[in-house]
Formats: sequence, C-alpha cells, structure tokens
Amino acid sequence: MEEKEEVQKPVEEKAVEEQAVEKKAVEKKQELFGIRPVMEAIKDGKDVDKVLIQKGLQGELIKELWDLIKGYKVAYQIVPAQKLSRVSKKNHQGVIAFMSPISFQNVGEVLMSIYEKGETPLFLMLDRITDVRNFGAIARTAECAGVHAIILPEKGSARINSDALKTSTGALNKIPVCREHNLKNTIQFLKDSGLKIVGCTEKTNETVYDVDYSDPCVIVMGSEEDGISMEYLKMCDNRALIPMKGKTESLNVSVACGIIIYEAVRQRSI
Repeated sequence: MEEKEEVQKPVEEKAVEEQAVEKKAVEKKQELFGIRPVMEAIKDGKDVDKVLIQKGLQGELIKELWDLIKGYKVAYQIVPAQKLSRVSKKNHQGVIAFMSPISFQNVGEVLMSIYEKGETPLFLMLDRITDVRNFGAIARTAECAGVHAIILPEKGSARINSDALKTSTGALNKIPVCREHNLKNTIQFLKDSGLKIVGCTEKTNETVYDVDYSDPCVIVMGSEEDGISMEYLKMCDNRALIPMKGKTESLNVSVACGIIIYEAVRQRSI
C-alpha cells in the first residue's frame, strides 16, 4: 500500500491560518458572561475593560457586583436588554464584561521607573478618543517614537480589543498603557512630579514648533470632534496648535499625534 505524501501548505497560507486561530482565541477571551464569572474576574484582579449591566437588574448578587465595581473602580455602563442581546445570544444573566487583552500599568510606577533609568519622561495622554483604529495607529506611532507610556481615562476611551492590537501592529504589547479613573487628578499628580503639560489644541496662537519638549512632559490630545476637555485644557502649561494651510478644518487625530510627538523627538535629539 502506497504511503500518501503529506502536502505541505505554503508558508504564507499557514501564517494566515495561524493568525486567524490566534485572533479567534483572543476574541473568545475578550468577553465574560454572567454575574458570578464577572465577579470572580474582578476579585482575581483581571483587567476588566468595561462591564455592561442590564437596566433594572436587581437581587443580592447584583448588589455584590455593584460593590465590587465601585470598590475596584471598574468602568461600567447601564444598558437596555436589547443591547446585551446584540452583543451576545448567550445566557449572560444581564451582565457582560469586556476583558482587556493587555495589562494596564500604574502611572506613578511607570514614572518612577523612567527616572530610575535616568531618562526624561515623555507621556501621551488621550482624552475622549474613542475610535479603536485611531487609537491603535496612535499607539503604533507612540511606541515607534519612544513615548514612555499612553494614559487613558477609565471611561470614554477606545476599547483595547483585537482591532486595536491589529492596527497597532503589536505596539500595544510593548508600550505601557495606564488607565486612570480621574484624568484631572492624574494631570495634577504629573504636574506636581515636575512634568510640563502640553495640550494640542487650536485654541492658541502658539504652534507645536514653538513649545520646548526637552523637559519632562505630557502631550495631551483630544478627539477630532470635541478636542481636549476644557477642565484639562485649563491645567495645561502650554497650548500648541498644528499650523493648517489648506481648506480642510482638521487632521486625523492619529496624524496629529505623529506630528507633535515627532517634534518632541526632533528637539530631544538635537
């Protein structure tokens, strides 16, 4: 009986299949269904991105879940039952948690490690940037430029999911990401720690090329639609705009991030 020769798949085809399997594995881990599994994940210190809770849900277990969410400062959203059903048809018991594929870091610890290495801190803070692909592209640029960490608000920011990881081309696995409960407090902490806060905004006459980035600093970027929140903008030591010569009103936020970040890199390399 003749032995059949094993047909070897092309390397490119195998790579595509492996990526598809990896993506499915990541996506399966991104959602938790049911009250008890979500409670256990929070208790175990897992990186829970956000918890969706069905409106009007009551009971002792829900009270326990609320206590955990508040105690661990987990981001949450109260939604109608229809939204949960759109997310999944599984028996979710009115509760679905989205898990982050990366581990978040503490901004104070990151800052300390930078100073211990004798480096000059350069942080990027993102306010109200919710588009996943924009966020992934920003992370890619920040990591390539040597930004020490990205700081995000706990609520109102893009979810770090497989699309964000893919768009970042793996950069999100390399650059520290700090998710903060209160950006105002974080800005004040960084100011008290000797960092200059630079807000990229059109509400100024100073350009991004006029600001000195050689000192420890934080670059703050807002959304294309709303910009930086006014309460954060007031705390900035410098405001800087990107000069616009054409008729188009604004740049894509990931492109704008690249312009100001690399101006900081240029100045620091002189």
